[in-house]
Amino acid sequence: MKRFDYEFPVRIHFGQGCFEDSLKKELQKYGKRVMLAYGGGSLKRTGLYDRIVDMLGEAGKTVTDFGGIMPNPTYAKVQEGAKLAREQRVDFILAVGGGSVSDCCKIVSAQARLDSDIWDYEYVEHKVPTDFIPLGVIVTASGTGSEQNNGAVITNEEKKLKSPLWGCFADFAILDPDLTKTVPMKQVISGAFDTLSHHRQS
Repeated sequence: MKRFDYEFPVRIHFGQGCFEDSLKKELQKYGKRVMLAYGGGSLKRTGLYDRIVDMLGEAGKTVTDFGGIMPNPTYAKVQEGAKLAREQRVDFILAVGGGSVSDCCKIVSAQARLDSDIWDYEYVEHKVPTDFIPLGVIVTASGTGSEQNNGAVITNEEKKLKSPLWGCFADFAILDPDLTKTVPMKQVISGAFDTLSHHRQS
């Protein structure tokens, strides 16, 4: 697939084989302390986790691990990530996975810089956050387009609500088709239907 870069407003690096070059270039722009966020065990089973950790090490970064982000990420997981980011004084968040991982991290990025509870901040005070930890996304599963916007769908189990929240736009997103080759067929089909369900007629 032909490689290209595009920005509106997220910097998009697209194309087969663009992953390593693009990530190395982007990592130069951010601080030393990086939160590496991901979902289940597939990232480690495929070896991508080790590749990314090695690249972060070569770039002189220290890594804070934030794994276990579930499909339909919960508000509790958002708060867990925000607490970890504050404690470790994270300079940059690198989200690796599909829409759920990027959704969770967009809100973690905002909550970590916000004194208020972000749910009340947006739904009670009717405000939106303006200060964020910078975020980059490596997409490994197609479907949602979550890397392109600053909205997220979060499940608040305590309130029994699944609702939108507004967080940060990613600074950049890397879309390398090679990284989707190990996705199970069930997930490929789910992503295809996700694409259709997110499409809007003009």
